[in-house]
Amino acid sequence: MHLKGNPLLAREGWGHVTIALVAALVAQWLGGLWWALPFWLAVIFVVQFFRDPPRVIPDVANAVVAPADGKVIAVGEAEDPYLKRPAKRISIFMNVFNVHSNRSPVAGEVRERWYSAGSFLNAALDKASAENERNALWVQTEQGTDVVFVQVAGLIARRILCYVGPGARLARGERYGFIRFGSRVDVYLPPSAQLKVALGDKVYSGRDLIATL
Repeated sequence: MHLKGNPLLAREGWGHVTIALVAALVAQWLGGLWWALPFWLAVIFVVQFFRDPPRVIPDVANAVVAPADGKVIAVGEAEDPYLKRPAKRISIFMNVFNVHSNRSPVAGEVRERWYSAGSFLNAALDKASAENERNALWVQTEQGTDVVFVQVAGLIARRILCYVGPGARLARGERYGFIRFGSRVDVYLPPSAQLKVALGDKVYSGRDLIATL
């Protein structure tokens, strides 16, 4: 097992935390603690949203780890819309209180990246996978297994961040992106994959095993 992580606060949140903190300090200076209390609550919310704790990544052969914190809202057979193949899909929904850093579920080389503009439906809806704004990565493992994972924007999410493209190499559990304010991640695996989660399970990115290849 090994640790993977960034400083406790994701870099995407530094600006937001700074703005919230300055607003709280100004409000307290102008009106006192009680008047500034909502601003301090906003600081707490922003800090918890952009937290990015290190995770212990399991060293398990052929492991697929959770790419996001959240609740499993779909699991089973599906059609991979990117590689046009039968697949098994696991979908994880992130609410605003989950860690929103996204981590690679497998180790391998990024073969392709697809971005699609779209709607901002509730990410818990199944049709969000096909209609919402989304960013997909196709990663091929050293054994030649193809895995596709898709960042899907949600009802209030307005920015998907992905920092890798074709040719990049990702370690299992390595941080590769971020989605702001509620969203989901879909993982498409080959039909032979053994699923390790069920509907309603809560998982933590990088740490929890969701399947084996």
